[in-house]
Amino acid sequence: MNCYIFIDFGSTYTKVTLVDKDKEEIVATAKSYTTVQTDVMIGYQKALEELFSKVEGEVNIVKKLACSSAAGGLKMIAIGLVPELTAEAAKRAALGAGARVINTYSHFLNKGEVLEIKNSIADMILLAGGTDGGNTECILHNARMLAEYGISVPIVVAGNKSCNDEIAEIFDGRVEYYITENVMPTLNNINVEPARETIRSIFMRKIVHARGMKNIEKEISGILMPTPAAVLKAAETLALGTKNEDGIGDLAVVDIGGATTDVHSIGEGAPSKPGVFLRGLEEPLAKRTVEGDLGMRYSSISVYEAAGKRMMKKYLNIEEYDLEAEFRKRYENTSFVAEDEKDIVFDEAMAKVCADISMKRHAGVVEAIYSPLGTMYSQTGKDLMELPYVIGTGGVIVNSRNPKAILEATKFTMDDPTSLKPRNPKFLIDKRYILSAMGLLSTLDADMAVRMLKKYIVKCEDNHLLVKNQGKCL
Repeated sequence: MNCYIFIDFGSTYTKVTLVDKDKEEIVATAKSYTTVQTDVMIGYQKALEELFSKVEGEVNIVKKLACSSAAGGLKMIAIGLVPELTAEAAKRAALGAGARVINTYSHFLNKGEVLEIKNSIADMILLAGGTDGGNTECILHNARMLAEYGISVPIVVAGNKSCNDEIAEIFDGRVEYYITENVMPTLNNINVEPARETIRSIFMRKIVHARGMKNIEKEISGILMPTPAAVLKAAETLALGTKNEDGIGDLAVVDIGGATTDVHSIGEGAPSKPGVFLRGLEEPLAKRTVEGDLGMRYSSISVYEAAGKRMMKKYLNIEEYDLEAEFRKRYENTSFVAEDEKDIVFDEAMAKVCADISMKRHAGVVEAIYSPLGTMYSQTGKDLMELPYVIGTGGVIVNSRNPKAILEATKFTMDDPTSLKPRNPKFLIDKRYILSAMGLLSTLDADMAVRMLKKYIVKCEDNHLLVKNQGKCL
């Protein structure tokens, strides 16, 4: 059989998926610990051995494609003019490209900030500032500062196009730079896709080599993008479909991991109620947010800090636990696997907190404004109240006995009446961890990716997973 192999070099596991190209079926999946501290080839070969032990008959591998978030994935710094505008637009472009934004700067950089940037662990910098034809002073000042201090990582320039020639002169021979379209060409209107594509192309050529992936090159057809970008691509493909295949419409993906919780949403997020006007920066159709303080293991202490006893009490009988000790146990032993009932219940309560807070931060808010004309309402961010689907992925959801209960925490409640979280979505589960693989497949055959996503994303209902016709539930 003719097959594709899709590989996800994750921060914890290397996951491989074998897809029958002709039958459009998942033949097998496997995973092994990502051995980034020694040689990623070791974990990769172990995962392949497990994969092929599950396969009968001859396999002709047509292509091998990969995504990666090993060694922390792609770490970026975003720089803009105004925090709420170009700096925010730059941050969104970086997040949409699959990066983890470790810091955001605005206005004129000072010496201390540039030294902070130089000594950071960033793999790349996104430099923005000014609308086209607007302010030039800030981005030119920041470009000079970055050049003078010998910044050694690639810089993507996505600001006022009137400054591009001058920035090229400043950087030429001193800094590795790439110029692309402005992330905010006009006020409040964002244009993130050109910057995202530039970031991804640099990632493919350079960052993967710095992560000890050089030996993998001869084994695969290419490392195309960071893993979060592949998941976002899959979500976009499933939602929007193609010219030949219908998508399922607007959706969100909640990915609860050991270190972060990512939320991806596909949809305009326009007001669902009449009489509400939009305020603030335009929202991208495909949006990703990353909550670095919400994770099941590496960030467990910060989950406790974000939730506190009050929110934990919402999802757990806290009288039965020493909360601080439980969170610290998971933080100090990141490979901890919940096996007894008490630990499983605690983990699922943590997951509900992560789902609740991450969706709240991702969704927009609506606020009442009192004027001489009466009460008016303004919306900031996306309105997800009528969102039809929420897809759950990540180990704690995929392995849960009751994934619906975790995803229920993403829904709107009157505890926070200004939030625009989903009111009554249907819940779907990425039971076989195929989202990143399908994001990669969409670069080869988007029609096939849509069909397979609709075939294998299964419906979550009550206390079990309903699997009909081998997962064909949509």
